[in-house]
Amino acid sequence: MTTSNGVDTPVKTNLNNAAAGFEKFLIDNGFVKPQAAAQLHALVQQGAGSLDQLLIAQKLLEEEDLAKAKAAFFSIPYVDLRQVQVQPQVLALIPQESLNFYNFVPFELAGRNLKVAITDPANLSALEALEFLGQKQNLQVQLYLASETSVSVVIGKKRNLKKVVGEALKDIQTKEGVGLKPAEEKKEAKSPQVIEDAPIIKIVEVILSNAIEANASDIHIEPSEKDLRVRYRIDGILHTSLMLPKSVQSSIVTRIKILSNLKIDESRLPQDGRFHMDVGKKSVDLRVSILPLIYGEKIVMRILDKTSKAPTLEQLGFTGRGLTWVQDNLKKSHGIFLITGPTGSGKSTTLYGILSMLNTTSVNIVTLEDPVEYFIEGVNQSQINPDIGLTFAAGLRSILRQDPNIVMVGEIRDRETAELAVQAALTGHLVFSTLHTNNAIGAIPRLIDMGMEPFLLTASINVVGAQRLVRKICANCKKEVPLSKTLSEEIKKDLVGVPDDYFTGLDKNIYKLFKGEGCEKCGHTGYSGRMGIFEVLPATTEIQDLILTKSPAHKILEIAQKMGMITLKQDGILKALRGLTTMEEVVRVTTE
Repeated sequence: MTTSNGVDTPVKTNLNNAAAGFEKFLIDNGFVKPQAAAQLHALVQQGAGSLDQLLIAQKLLEEEDLAKAKAAFFSIPYVDLRQVQVQPQVLALIPQESLNFYNFVPFELAGRNLKVAITDPANLSALEALEFLGQKQNLQVQLYLASETSVSVVIGKKRNLKKVVGEALKDIQTKEGVGLKPAEEKKEAKSPQVIEDAPIIKIVEVILSNAIEANASDIHIEPSEKDLRVRYRIDGILHTSLMLPKSVQSSIVTRIKILSNLKIDESRLPQDGRFHMDVGKKSVDLRVSILPLIYGEKIVMRILDKTSKAPTLEQLGFTGRGLTWVQDNLKKSHGIFLITGPTGSGKSTTLYGILSMLNTTSVNIVTLEDPVEYFIEGVNQSQINPDIGLTFAAGLRSILRQDPNIVMVGEIRDRETAELAVQAALTGHLVFSTLHTNNAIGAIPRLIDMGMEPFLLTASINVVGAQRLVRKICANCKKEVPLSKTLSEEIKKDLVGVPDDYFTGLDKNIYKLFKGEGCEKCGHTGYSGRMGIFEVLPATTEIQDLILTKSPAHKILEIAQKMGMITLKQDGILKALRGLTTMEEVVRVTTE
């Protein structure tokens, strides 16, 4: 698609008009089934995300296949930028700010013909910017279509973190009143000149945007005696991303406090806040926690992606009989559904996924959380505040007067909350909550230790699940690894007693393991994304009898395994044998 010194206006108009028929194109050409397309359309209307985001999130199309479909629809050539070596002088033809803002990238120059890859042909602003640049530099622009990820990699948004911050630090050093000695920080941090300084704003913005683009779950900004360390938590593991000079510490903290609407002159007490940010097509909330340390204030920001759709039970990692037991118990109208595990094991995500499944106009769902992480349309979510007496127990007592069908309590921490949860279950409510125990069976003695009578537990508990999160092997660089005889024997020993139906698709005589070699796509870690490993304990008649007699945990486990329950480690090993994760990950999260 070539024009003389730019992109023709008629072309832009036609592209924009054609965008409305993309859904029909996907159906007509067999990319998406009509029923799935209708569901996607409804989700887009509800604001759950864009069509592109939902197609990928629902695993209906891979990102590169989506780009090929869009290219065919818009009659624009497709280019796989992963296979193209872009020369720096070509990339420099368009300012970095324009590349980041419009999400297009020049990748080849032949004479006066400039090939530019775009991700959204219906973006009039981007096409107008290309038209202007073409006219200004006397170039003919040829449009190609590429995927979001490949364009981002070529632009180098992630790789430019240190470069952008370095340039901003140079700007700071040339400005009067900035680049302070540590002793002057506290005095000068309140100065409007420091707070509103553009380089500081740029540093904070690039730290946040790079974390979001890297799919980090948390950002840690940590002060030390001589510098300021920035770390990202990606797939559950912290990685150092940047080291900043001590002189900008107060200004960065102040900037984040302003964004979070916190007190900028309070540095002695912890503070919690929240703010919103859009990066590309991602819409995220950042939950901010500030804690005073001996060398200054530490900031941790939890990234909550509002555009991501709640996962299904299968996507969470439930399989086999455990999946069936969970599905059966979700159909009940009353009782307690418990998820156990340590902090950071994904319990809240599992509960959010379940609530999203149960969220219909015919039920009233009320939650009590600490804090509210993801906002679910149609669910009545409240947040505890112990400072004013709104504890889990006090809040639960109040929300039971709100005529709920389904109640979600963030955590059962004490006897009073446990008693109220049991009473709610016994009076016709479906109650979901979490408990800090190492495994599913451990929830029973823990509740008894809190003072709960066994007969109340047998009458109220439907099912108890335990979970951990393991990193998934990067699909782009996955390869089979040799399996030693010793490890093979250990695996066989660990899987003794596992029912045959869990081995569907596996050869019990020849085990195979996999790992990721490390590539550009996974940041050379060999892992990309996370999934859950689970054990599920249904409160059957046999299990209830054991609870009533206060039988030891090992006896309950023995009966549960005869029913077909598998442990966390066994579920993890089965997922490793299927090539979803590694044995190292399974051992890491299941070793107590």
